[in-house]
Amino acid sequence: MVIDALSLVFPLICGYLLGSVSSAIICCRALGRTDPRTGGSGNPGATNVLRLAGRDAAALTLAGDVAKGALAVAIAWALGAEPLVQALAGAAAFLGHLYPVFFGFRGGKGVATALGALLVATPVAGLLTVTTWGIAWAIVRISAAAALTAFLLAPVYVGLTTHQPALVIVAAAVSILLFWRHRANIRDLLGKR
Repeated sequence: MVIDALSLVFPLICGYLLGSVSSAIICCRALGRTDPRTGGSGNPGATNVLRLAGRDAAALTLAGDVAKGALAVAIAWALGAEPLVQALAGAAAFLGHLYPVFFGFRGGKGVATALGALLVATPVAGLLTVTTWGIAWAIVRISAAAALTAFLLAPVYVGLTTHQPALVIVAAAVSILLFWRHRANIRDLLGKR
């Protein structure tokens, strides 16, 4: 598989810049609410926006975060990029969400953005991941635990539905980084804090 440098770099840059647009910060600023990086849990994501600004703002944040992951993959697809480049563009959006250039590289944990990318890059695996999140949420009622359960299985779903090792590697890398970003939540869940 030969990937032209320009056809790789442009989708990755687009993905990263899209990911760097923080829906949580923009929503809270527009509504005159506390910057989610300084209030609540300090995480610019939908769960913290729910605490700080209510359901409508949280829903907008969630939709924006999912959309930027999905749009990054869709742009790569529209440019005729191969599936691996599409997946990498989604991963770039995820990285942009974690380390946004427009907001001092202080971003969120990336669950919604990763889900958006996964749903477009590998729709069946994406739906299985969302379903796993929903089942885990219904059982434990803890957002972080549901997300971690879903992304523990996401690379497995990608492998089972695509049979493309390169895509599994991208999904696994995203999942590992997502677990890293949730390390404080993991300590809380394990009762070590």
